[in-house]
Amino acid sequence: YVCSTWGNNHFKTFDGDIYQFPGVCEYNFVSDCRDSYKEFSVHIQRALNSNNHPEIQYILVKIKDITVYLKPKLVVVDGRIVKTPYYSSGMLIESNDVYTKIYAKLGMVLMWNQEDALMVELDNTFNNLTCGLCGDYNGIPIYNEFINGDASYNSITYGNLQKISKPNAKCEDPDETQALPSCNKHRDECERLLTSSAFADCRFRLNLETYIQACMQDMCACNGNEDSFCICSTVSEYSRQCSHAGGRPGEWRTQQFC
Repeated sequence: YVCSTWGNNHFKTFDGDIYQFPGVCEYNFVSDCRDSYKEFSVHIQRALNSNNHPEIQYILVKIKDITVYLKPKLVVVDGRIVKTPYYSSGMLIESNDVYTKIYAKLGMVLMWNQEDALMVELDNTFNNLTCGLCGDYNGIPIYNEFINGDASYNSITYGNLQKISKPNAKCEDPDETQALPSCNKHRDECERLLTSSAFADCRFRLNLETYIQACMQDMCACNGNEDSFCICSTVSEYSRQCSHAGGRPGEWRTQQFC
C-alpha cells in the first residue's frame, strides 16, 4: 500500500483519497502514531521554486533512533553527510541522479524523485496505526481523515492539522476558505492523455477518475500555460503508480511532450 504526493500539491492517502493541499510549512507526511514509541516518521517541507512550481525542499525521516535528512543530491544521517549506498542497522539508502530511496527493515520503502514526487510504501502491520497527510491506513476512504465523528474537514483544514509546530518557523497556513475552481473544461484533454494506448495496461489497476480530476486541477492552475510541470506531473504519477501496481506503461513521453 502506497501513499504519495506529487506535482501541484496533490496527495493520495493509503486509503485512496486524492486531495490538494498547498501548504509550505513542515508537515507530518506519515508517522507511526501509537502513543508510546514511534517506529518511524516522515516529515516534508515544500516551497515554490523559481518557476513558481511547488517542489519538496527537504524530507526528514526518523527510523527507530536514526535521523535521515534528504535534500536533492544530499543525504545526511544523524548530522553527517553520507555517500550512498549507505547501510545501517535495518536501513539501506540508495540514490542516483533521478531517485533517492530508503528501505527500512521495519516495513517501509520511501522513494523521492528529488523534485516534486514522494511515494511511501508501508507494510500492512501498520494498518490503522498511522497519522499525517497520508491518513490512518485503515482501508476506509474519507473516514478519520475528512470526516471525524460529527465534524467534516476540507482538505486544507486537514492539511493544516498536520503541521509540525516549530518555534521559529515563518510560514502561513493556507486559507481554509479558498475553494478549488471547477475545471470541467479540461476533462476531455485529461481523459485523452490518461487513456492513451501507452497506458492500456494501467486502466484496470488504478482508479482512473481520481487522476483525471488531479490533471484537471493542474490544467486550471496553470491557466493554459503549456509548461511541462503543469501537464506532465500527474501523467508521470499515473505512470509510476501503474508500474508500482504491476502494470507496464508504454513509452508516453515524446520529443514534443514532457
